[in-house]
Order: sequence, then C-alpha cells, then structure tokens
Amino acid sequence: MAEPSSKVTSTFKITGDDISSSAGFNYGSLASPESRRAYFQQHGYLVRPGLIGKELCDRATLCFEREIKSYDGYLYRQASANPEKHERNATGRIMNPLLNPLSLSSRRFPSFRAVSEQLLSSGELFGAVEEIFAEPAVLVQSMYFEGNPGTWPHQDGYYLDTDTPGKLTGAWIALEDIDERVGRFYILPGSQRVDAGSNSGNLNIAENHDRYKKRVHDYVRSQHLEIRAPILRRGDVLFWSSRTIHGASMPTDPNLSRHSYTAHFVPASARFMQYECIPVTVSPATVNRNSVCRPKDQNVLMNRWILALEARAPRLFPRLKKAVIAHKIKRLGGRQSR
Repeated sequence: MAEPSSKVTSTFKITGDDISSSAGFNYGSLASPESRRAYFQQHGYLVRPGLIGKELCDRATLCFEREIKSYDGYLYRQASANPEKHERNATGRIMNPLLNPLSLSSRRFPSFRAVSEQLLSSGELFGAVEEIFAEPAVLVQSMYFEGNPGTWPHQDGYYLDTDTPGKLTGAWIALEDIDERVGRFYILPGSQRVDAGSNSGNLNIAENHDRYKKRVHDYVRSQHLEIRAPILRRGDVLFWSSRTIHGASMPTDPNLSRHSYTAHFVPASARFMQYECIPVTVSPATVNRNSVCRPKDQNVLMNRWILALEARAPRLFPRLKKAVIAHKIKRLGGRQSR
C-alpha cells in the first residue's frame, strides 16, 4: 500500500523558498484536550511538542544505525510498497524509506523492531491520537525515514483513508532536531476543506497518477496558499488530517539526516480504505494495550516467502499489483461514485 513516491521530479517540488512560515505559534499553549481538538479541526493539523521522550528517540535512531543501515537485503519501502535494497545518496543516507518497521523480522532486526514497537504503540502517542478521534485508535501503517528525497504536495486520502473520508490521521515523529537544510515537513493550514480530486477516472493512481500530482501542485500554486513548516525538534509530533495537503520540502544539504517515523491511524469504529474505494481488512494485535497492525509481518513464514518471490521478480509483481489496482478502482469506483 504505497504512499506517494519519495522520488520527486522538479515539476512538483516544494523548496524552502515556497514556505510561508515556520515559527510563530506556541503549540504548547494549547493546554486542554478541547483546545487541541478545536485547533486540529480548524487548521487540519496539530503539533504536540515533546510528546515522545528523548531517550526513546535516541534509542530508535541508534538501533536503525546498528541493524538497518548495514543490511544488504530486500526490505519493503514506503514509496513503492515493493521490496528493495537500500538506495543511498552520496553521503550514505538511505533515501528509500522503510515501510512498516513493525513488520520487520524480530530475528534479523530484534532491537529496531522492539524500539519501533515501543515508540509507535506508546500511551503518549495513542493518547494524543485518541484525543483527536474521541475514541480508540488503530495504527494501520508506519514508516521510517533517514534521508529526505522530498515529497510533493498531496492529500493522504487519495491513497488511504476511512469509509468516511477525512477520519484517518497521520503522525510525523521527529527523532532528532530537524534542520531546515534537510527539508521540513510542511502543511497547508485549512486545506482539509479542499477537494483536490478523486482516485478515479482520469485521476486514478494506476494509470494517471501524474495527473493527480499536477492537479494538486497547480492548485497550491494558483491559489497562493500558505505553506507552513513548523520547527520540529526531537520528540515533537505533528498530526494531520488525511484531507490536509502536505509534503516535504527539498533538501539543500545531503550530509544531514532527518530521522523520523510516520504513522497512520484510523478510529476503531471506521473501516480502513485504500485508494478511496478498496476496503482493507485489518487484524490488529494488542501491544501496550493499544491496537497495531503488522502488514506482511516477517515473523510469519508465508510472508517471508512472499517477500522473497517479490524480490526475485521485481518487474512482474509491480505490474500485477498495478493491474489489480486499476481493475478494482474501475469496478468499485472512486470517492465521487460512492
């Protein structure tokens, strides 16, 4: 289940010069659940400063450096949802982010999977999400980033959401102080009320993904919308609605890292959807008394076989996936036809 590819063409990129503001609002002043929920509903995002402990952030980064960076095999990646080897830039930063670190093999990556599980299932993180939902949450997808290839402006709802559009909520967790030169996570406040297009017809992801990207990018440019990039430090978490336009600005210094997790949550009462029309069955496990999903869990033998087959046929499986997705979207219809 891929999010937008991290390989950003110059046509759709957002640079630091495009960002309207970074500092300013004191998010810590939102002292009550009611004030935080109201801010999220009005602006489509919310920053929770220092939500995750610094020691836990440091441990996650250290385990990544020790276990993941030295690995030379295939792992599922955020941009393609396919198994790939590391793609490194000139300074050795891994540029193809991991997909679902909670699903990594405990035998091969024991410390990194364990610390990812501890952080992403923590009471602090789930408590903040459930404050937004006003009901229990389910973690359905997660990612890990070291380098920042940049991400064009988009709405998550085009890729994944719930049966009631806009209920899915994302969380971007800074594991270190994010230098503006490595590129920052940006959002467009209030854009959760914008309809940037449905994943159907001439905008469907299987056949016309670039048209969707161009439509959102052109809309942002033509409307001169505010692009806000909050300054995020180690342990800070930015939450956003699946309807809020967001992305990552292009880096200017390849030597810098951007260690971070991304997580996507849905309300327990909602149905998880892919590409606006394909229901996804989830089977969450209970971890730290919270519900987390482990898609293609590599602790399961069958899933290891599937990864090995996908890695051996890197062209065949993506083509098959694309054909299946195109068929399902045409048969089930996008959001506008539901």
